[in-house]
Amino acid sequence: MNWSKRSYSSDYLAKRNRIAKALRRDRELKRVAVTLPSGTAITISPGGQNPLIKAVIEQFCPCFAPGGAVLYIGDAEDKLAHLDEQYLQRLNVAIPAAAKIPDVIIHNPQKNWLLLIEAVTSAGPVDAKRRNELKALFAGSTAGLVFVTAFSTRTAMRKYLPQISWETEVWIAEDPDHLIHFNGERFLGPYDT
Repeated sequence: MNWSKRSYSSDYLAKRNRIAKALRRDRELKRVAVTLPSGTAITISPGGQNPLIKAVIEQFCPCFAPGGAVLYIGDAEDKLAHLDEQYLQRLNVAIPAAAKIPDVIIHNPQKNWLLLIEAVTSAGPVDAKRRNELKALFAGSTAGLVFVTAFSTRTAMRKYLPQISWETEVWIAEDPDHLIHFNGERFLGPYDT
């Protein structure tokens, strides 16, 4: 065969582009639709903790943060898929690009609480170290900080139970109307220190 480099390269690139396009189309079809409390619909990638994040937005919010504004969603594929920087700035929160942001940030304007939610599927819960990291990252917030760890099931929570920090909340998607409060003097509320 007498193939020129040029025709081989153009055939290869054309085939590669067709495959890449098909893969993108397939990935778009599998995206997870999420309806924010505002009624706005967005999509997030299907992998990682994203199905649990969908449950947090659509089940946790109406029950425990009615009228809440979803300020951030950490998509497994696109870390900044949904970020309302202007709203966060109004709460005196500036998040550096390299910061370890929680998976979901919700502001409850009725109580002026900033709910910092970790959706646990493979990484850990809000343990003492993570709670301190989040307190430092959101230290300037004019809203009270509430730390929440979300799990899909009680079985999933069981593995991490010894690590969960005191003065935090746990929400389990299979029992969406309940919270587990880890000690402290308040139930679902910020602490001064």
